[in-house]
Amino acid sequence: MFLFDFFRSFLPLHNPIGFGAGDFIELALVALLVSLVLLRAHVEPAFQRLAANTGWSMLLLAALPVALRLLLLARHPVPTPAGGDSFSYILLADTLRHFRLANPPHALAQFFETVFVLQEPSYSSIYPLGQGLALALGWTIFGHPWAGVVLSVAALCSLCYWMLRGWTTPGWALVGGLLAVMEFGPLSEWMNIYWGGAVAATAGCLVFGALPRLRNQPRTRDAVWLGLGLAIHLLTRPYESIFLLLSVILFFLPALRQPSQRSRLLKTAAAMALVVLPAVGLTLLQNREVTGSWTTIPYALSRYQYGVPTTFTFQPNPTPHRELTAQQRLTYEGQAEAHGEDADTMAKYFERLGSRALFLRFFLLAPLYLALPAFLVALREYRFAWVPITLLIFGLGTNFYPYFFPQYIAATTCLLVLIGVTGLERLSRLKLRGIPVGQFSARLLVFLCAAHFLFWYGIHLFANENLLLAMGRYETWDFIDYGDPEGRISINQQLAEAPGKQLVFVRYGPQHTFREWVHNAADIDSAPVVWALDLGADEDQKLERYYPDRTVWLVEPDARPPRLVRIGP
Repeated sequence: MFLFDFFRSFLPLHNPIGFGAGDFIELALVALLVSLVLLRAHVEPAFQRLAANTGWSMLLLAALPVALRLLLLARHPVPTPAGGDSFSYILLADTLRHFRLANPPHALAQFFETVFVLQEPSYSSIYPLGQGLALALGWTIFGHPWAGVVLSVAALCSLCYWMLRGWTTPGWALVGGLLAVMEFGPLSEWMNIYWGGAVAATAGCLVFGALPRLRNQPRTRDAVWLGLGLAIHLLTRPYESIFLLLSVILFFLPALRQPSQRSRLLKTAAAMALVVLPAVGLTLLQNREVTGSWTTIPYALSRYQYGVPTTFTFQPNPTPHRELTAQQRLTYEGQAEAHGEDADTMAKYFERLGSRALFLRFFLLAPLYLALPAFLVALREYRFAWVPITLLIFGLGTNFYPYFFPQYIAATTCLLVLIGVTGLERLSRLKLRGIPVGQFSARLLVFLCAAHFLFWYGIHLFANENLLLAMGRYETWDFIDYGDPEGRISINQQLAEAPGKQLVFVRYGPQHTFREWVHNAADIDSAPVVWALDLGADEDQKLERYYPDRTVWLVEPDARPPRLVRIGP
């Protein structure tokens, strides 16, 4: 903390050594160049030895994002669930923990209506099983669903290295694994929300890591990894699994033209299908339990029952930002307070989140952009030309959505890392008049990525609250919670301190958007806190009589700050 207080300002009069912004930049560049020279001589040999050891490398890459995020817990505690997606996935995980695929409908279901949750014919999440299984696993082992999020990110970073081992040298594969830790590790959105894309991205690593291995030397175990990846993805993102399967077929297209290769590919397909079939059966069984039909998925039934609210389409606001509605302004002001911005700026930011314009920045650290032109050299090989074709398939396929999140193309995460790593590897071969300038350039880009990550990680680890808020407005890629902009933590704490069981009526404002507060456990009646819609005094009495042993509260989430008041005796 002292270090960041010492250099708390780029203005010469605000720090004791009189440095300005230019001085700090020059000092950082010199330190970076010196580090490059020193580390090349002393660190690279050990790095290469580690890279050649697959087991130790995978273990390191799995442990690193976990350890780094746990170090931040004092400043950034376990993320508080917020929004319908997170609550729906937590409901799904809780349902699975009870060894059920669906829950019976509640007798007073009208009080528990909320987005992304079905009330009829069963009380269930509308989402596929994959993410819920990960949350349920972490919840069962470690006692909290966020542990499942952390484990899925650990698996992603570890398997990203394994995938790259099928495409490039061990050294560059380890570089790619470390880049994955920086991009998708402790500061990533996928580590800090409950509906992230790490599970689907892990499935993509298994699929795209098995493909080059099967092409070089077809083995049953690699066919099993391929099938496992497809199965996990089917359970997580069933619609996008169409594009994933199509990309697998395209990869083997040249081999399909050769009669000698077809028999081997048929054996591979048979082994793969045996692994995928249980996932197909589990999906059909979930459909039957949740919707009553083998062929109707919960998500489709939700759209049939509720439609698609316009607030979920992220269409551009037809009115100028200065004309935000009162409720919109309240919502954005809560986020702006945490990021040190004004409501209009945050409105623009959240509109951009719903667009496809930011997807590349989500998947690649900024210095890697300079390596992308070098990747074009690799396109002379079919396997590398296939990579952008696969990205195009996913991009076009998900373009049918009116909105976009990185989770939709999460399976291609390792391919985007592969593009960056391949660009670095081809760049490192560049020589000018016999001088290996490419090696230095590639190392410099990797070190810039590390410096970028360490800077922001250091800010979150050491900075005081004032500096954190001041610097937060310049964040371009990380998504880590701090503060309590929506007031959920404060209200949850008040409820946790109250004796006995609680019943909380939620009274939304007239212009409430989609930040839902009604969320409940799989077994509503046994939960310590039951959240219910405020349907008016006469109707609310029905629920109060149903729960005579609970203390009754009223929460108004659209107030600033949100209000929680006890009602009744």
